[in-house]
Amino acid sequence: MIAKEQIIALLPLLIVAATVVAVMLMIAVRRNHWWSATVTVIGLNAALVSVVYVALRLPPVQVTPLMVVDGFALFYMGLILATTLACTTLAHAYMEGYKGNREEIYLLLLMATMGAMVLACSRHLGGLFIGLELLSVPTYGLVAYTFGKGRSLEAGMKYLVLSATASAILLFGMALVYAVCGTLSFSGLEYTYRGPEAGSPLLLLGTGMMLAGIAFKLSIAPFHFWTPDVYEGAPAPVGAFLATASKTAVFAVLVRFLFESGALEQSVLRDVVAVLAGLSIVVGNLLAVMQSNIKRLLAYSSIAHFGYLLIPLAVPLSSPGLVDMYLTPEAIGIYLLTYVVTTLGAFGVVSLMSSPYHDHDADALHNYRGLFWRRPYLTAVMTGMMLSLAGIPVTAGFIGKFYIVAAGVGSQLWVLIGLLVLGSAIGLYYYLRVMVTMFLPAPGMSRYDAQKDWGERAGGVVVLGITVLMFALGMYPQPFLDIIRQAIPVMVQ
Repeated sequence: MIAKEQIIALLPLLIVAATVVAVMLMIAVRRNHWWSATVTVIGLNAALVSVVYVALRLPPVQVTPLMVVDGFALFYMGLILATTLACTTLAHAYMEGYKGNREEIYLLLLMATMGAMVLACSRHLGGLFIGLELLSVPTYGLVAYTFGKGRSLEAGMKYLVLSATASAILLFGMALVYAVCGTLSFSGLEYTYRGPEAGSPLLLLGTGMMLAGIAFKLSIAPFHFWTPDVYEGAPAPVGAFLATASKTAVFAVLVRFLFESGALEQSVLRDVVAVLAGLSIVVGNLLAVMQSNIKRLLAYSSIAHFGYLLIPLAVPLSSPGLVDMYLTPEAIGIYLLTYVVTTLGAFGVVSLMSSPYHDHDADALHNYRGLFWRRPYLTAVMTGMMLSLAGIPVTAGFIGKFYIVAAGVGSQLWVLIGLLVLGSAIGLYYYLRVMVTMFLPAPGMSRYDAQKDWGERAGGVVVLGITVLMFALGMYPQPFLDIIRQAIPVMVQ
């Protein structure tokens, strides 16, 4: 019998599910783009309010053996909902010029959001796989939504085939882990990972296959090959969702699995994570230098940033000193928050530059030449986001990198810290290239011919709000740090 507390704990997920049904019925009765987007936004706002309500009213609740709603889950559900809300607002402006059916994009966004929320609550390998597939399947449709454009359809097919392969590898790894442990719950796996069978080749192989499957979803090198093509082909608001909400949910469940199961006790697995981190930092930054397409540049940038995020996971759990303060999901939580805000702002500018839809996105770097003279507000937003991605002080990106560096230094991971510093220096070059391009006048252009309608859209308000939040995180992060420390329990015992 389901208790009242369990229903209340599931309220955010139930509200999103009800919004899916409402939008579906509206489409069946009569298509209306504005109403579909509005109902989606109302549902996401209601779910976000319910997250705050549950956080204030309920202690951690295990809803089923597969899911738990605690501070960790609520923090990431809130972050996912807020991100999807921004992506939905950007999608409304973007889809205004689309000639086909526009309403289904909101259905797909909502269903993918449900999968992301399930991942945030998962504490069982079964729940992990269900949430991952519920997130992935609608995303295939989102990536290929503008299928009349060849790049979008190609990106959707690539993502479908490669993602299905990664899911198969993940599922096979789960089967091997179950063969050794006899359980699929994260906490139940702890006895095996910390016990005498911890060095079992079958267990290590299964865990390695699971990491490979999850690394694909996070576009960790060398499982990153799909990322630039998919980001380039997907509609700009969908690219924003892929780079932020989708990756946040997958990384959240990875963190819970690694800490609750005790898998990080295995030095072999920590070494694998360290190698993946180093490869992602090097590959992501070096390949980003060669890009002339801003969506591909942001794709390689995200590969590098998730390499930085893996550094705390390579720290031995028994490390003394600074690690006690900076390791654990707190450091990862603040970095993910800063990354999501910054990347969302950058993709928001690309979305508004491409709105309404005109058969292709404004994603070539030359599209941004002279942007300062045409749309100065968008230039200011993009400049701030590039500085934050580079980790310049007073921006959100600096705070995130500070925590990552502190964790690495406290555990003397000098090689990874050296790669982070080198990667940040390389990143500064290609981020500056984007900024310089926006201030270069284009031949024959008229100055200050700004399109005045962008600021009147909700999308323009969203990117300006994101910019304010980004600088607030960089200049006065303490309130955000307090929220994260209260919401996310320390999982390292």
